[in-house]
Amino acid sequence: MPKLLIATNNQGKVREFQELLQGLPYELVTPKELGIRLDVEENGKTYQENARIKAAAFFKASGLLTLADDSGLEVDALNGEPGLRSSRYAGEGASDERRVEFLLNKLKNVPEKQRSARFRCVIAMARTESQIEYCEGICEGLITFTPRGAEGFGYDPIFCFPELKQTMAELSAKVKNRISHRARAATKARLLLQEWAAK
Repeated sequence: MPKLLIATNNQGKVREFQELLQGLPYELVTPKELGIRLDVEENGKTYQENARIKAAAFFKASGLLTLADDSGLEVDALNGEPGLRSSRYAGEGASDERRVEFLLNKLKNVPEKQRSARFRCVIAMARTESQIEYCEGICEGLITFTPRGAEGFGYDPIFCFPELKQTMAELSAKVKNRISHRARAATKARLLLQEWAAK
């Protein structure tokens, strides 16, 4: 069975991708399992560029078909921030809790109707350093006033689906892996991976 490298050291993302890609004819492996230690500088100007930089770097290090993603939260009242800087928004090395608190502080005087936001995810899959395919997923929601829920990671506790009246962190993994931005991008990625496996 061919190997597919999931190019992330974020255990939350690893778990999600393992669930989202289960049943495919690939053995999913992580950089940690392969003993690959890479600190890739994500200096692209778009999610696609950042995902490409990661996928190409990990492909070069492993020689394996590699999947990398870049994702972020875009808040309309903050002109699309934190966007590409989602993981570094509250400073380098800040915890998820600190990032959530930092974002909520910036929105403290913004009324509910103006708290629209979206999660965006771009997956890059490298078959060689230059042969890279992309899949994008987006989900729309609102930023809550306080964190809710214990599932997920990152900004999940403050991203609410108005139609479900639940935050991403209140959803079961099963529901999240059907409607999240990463799930939507991964659904497209699955189709490509199935195609490649069949060749």
